[in-house]
Amino acid sequence: MSTAKKFAGQTAIYGLSTIISRMIYFVLTPIYTRTLPVGGNGIFTALYGGASIVNAILAFGMETTYFRYLQKHEDKKQQVYNNAFGAVIAISFLFLLFSLLLLDPIINYLQAGVAKDHADYTFYVKNFLVILVADAFCVIPFAKIRADGRAVRYAMIKCINILFVMLFNLFFLFGIPYILKHHLPGFHWFAGWYRPHWVGYVFFANAAASIFTIVLLLPEVLKLRLKFDRSMFGEMFTYSWPILIANISFIINESLDKQMLKHLLPHSISDQQVGIYGTCAKIALFLSLFVQAFRLGAEPFFFSHAKNKNSGETYARIMNYFVITVAVICVALVANVNLLALFIFGGEKHLVHHQMVDNIYWSGLGVVPPLLFGYLSLGIYMNLSVWYKLSDQTKYGLYISGIGAVLTIILNWWLIPKYSYMASAWISFAAYATMMVLSYVWGQKNYPLPYNIKKNLSYIIISVILVYLSFSVFKRNIFVGNALLLLFIAGTWYNEKSELKAIFNKR
Repeated sequence: MSTAKKFAGQTAIYGLSTIISRMIYFVLTPIYTRTLPVGGNGIFTALYGGASIVNAILAFGMETTYFRYLQKHEDKKQQVYNNAFGAVIAISFLFLLFSLLLLDPIINYLQAGVAKDHADYTFYVKNFLVILVADAFCVIPFAKIRADGRAVRYAMIKCINILFVMLFNLFFLFGIPYILKHHLPGFHWFAGWYRPHWVGYVFFANAAASIFTIVLLLPEVLKLRLKFDRSMFGEMFTYSWPILIANISFIINESLDKQMLKHLLPHSISDQQVGIYGTCAKIALFLSLFVQAFRLGAEPFFFSHAKNKNSGETYARIMNYFVITVAVICVALVANVNLLALFIFGGEKHLVHHQMVDNIYWSGLGVVPPLLFGYLSLGIYMNLSVWYKLSDQTKYGLYISGIGAVLTIILNWWLIPKYSYMASAWISFAAYATMMVLSYVWGQKNYPLPYNIKKNLSYIIISVILVYLSFSVFKRNIFVGNALLLLFIAGTWYNEKSELKAIFNKR
């Protein structure tokens, strides 16, 4: 079996659970938009955006470090596991302790000086503490499952987690109201505390699912031994802390714009604007799914093949077909953006108080193209990042992501007051594109790999032109958009069919 073919299989296996779980979240999105107020969606988006930054801190870059040191110390796998898992547990415990001590200041900051229910925000924050610590606790056990090649177990646990979240959401948002409406058993008990359309139930469902995931991971958790290799841990720390800073910078690029929207826009519209932006951004979910699936498959694969004679050619070939795939997905999503919008947040007009009014979410569709090409740039950057991870030059990941984060902060601070969430969408694309270019330039100087830059750029430029035609010139016409998509696919197949047949016929 060819290595490229093997990589495709690994990406499919490790990415399947992510795709399924994200698809279920995709199904939940229209439920949220129809049952929660726009402001409630804004609170949900802003809090999860802030929580993702903390997730990066608690993981401390140890997932990537774990894969790297398994490859470097194949005879000391237990020590590598102990060191990585123990570090995450210690950091998570300290975070929980200080968060509880500073609970009131955290709540006051999230309320941003607006008169809101303090008890509600206390509930949100406590649930987030559970989610953050529980999810951090699972990072290294999940990495161990991936490193051991137990893809079925990985997929099963991930899918059970998201199904648990979905069932809890459906029960709180629809099940309890049905019980109350029809006076079914439990009516009096539920009526005593249930609050219709309350976003707190969404947070509670996620916290409960995170705890349940730890239970499912107990076989891996119980393999932890309190025996640490201090010398190795020193090396692991040196390798991981630049990854930590790089991950924080990446999360800033991904999430801080929502926080800045909340605090830089007038309080009377901030939750609404964040809600529109966060909800419309879900249309870019499919491309994000592929990028995440690629990362799950790529990290263990790249490390495990680093010592192979033709590893550079393999990485370059993988880049070629990654670019082709994401370019096609970009064109496909824009071609069908109206259908996706109709599914997520309903028609362009809806009935309110017996009269038809504009659906406010449709006004945010302009964020989709720049966000899509931002994810394309991010995926290429993830592919390119193999050079500094394999050469133990993780400081470059810090530099690259740091520059992206600085761009994100400065440009959002400058442009959000003028252009609201449209500025955030274009800035996201600009930051990721900058990171992509920097990684390529520095990588070719420090750890050159034979990427086919002309071919990759050609596919990207063609996809940009087709997206512009579909979205702006033909005004999201579904028939024209899909005709352009089919033309792109046909041209791609014509150019690549010989190599594709050779890859998939190779044993």
